[in-house]
Amino acid sequence: MLQALTMTVSATQITRSYNQDDIQQILASAIARQANDAEFTHEQLVEIAAELDISLECLQAAEQEWLAQQGELQKRQDFNIYRRGKLQKSLGKYAIVNTFLIPLNLVSAGELSWSLYILLFWGLGLGLNAWNAYQSDGEDYERAFQQWYRKHQMKQSINTFFNKFLKAYN
Repeated sequence: MLQALTMTVSATQITRSYNQDDIQQILASAIARQANDAEFTHEQLVEIAAELDISLECLQAAEQEWLAQQGELQKRQDFNIYRRGKLQKSLGKYAIVNTFLIPLNLVSAGELSWSLYILLFWGLGLGLNAWNAYQSDGEDYERAFQQWYRKHQMKQSINTFFNKFLKAYN
């Protein structure tokens, strides 16, 4: 009986095979479950890759790809922060102006008339801006991100040029 159970277990172990995606998911799950909050050094990463028979060139290419993805993710986070900051500024203007216009309308006309139209139409535009500010996918988002990124790069280039120019003449 014990021999039959051992044979079944070893036969099961022998026939197990995993594709690359399965291996990645299993290892990612195991790493996530491990209660180790310590960070790894680059040397440890190289050692782990060597133990998994991953070539140094493949590891370096994967690391470069990961760094590029992290850079892109950071740029998108910066863009989202920029959009939400812009929205908060618009909300502040909306609140200040309408806090002034509504009492002015009440004092001058005795009721809400013309200020209500400003409140509603400006509020509609602000609502659409808020909707866009919290959307992080789709063609409109991508177009806005690309436009912001080009503008951001241009500002950085100009700042770099002027900094070098000022350093050269100081």
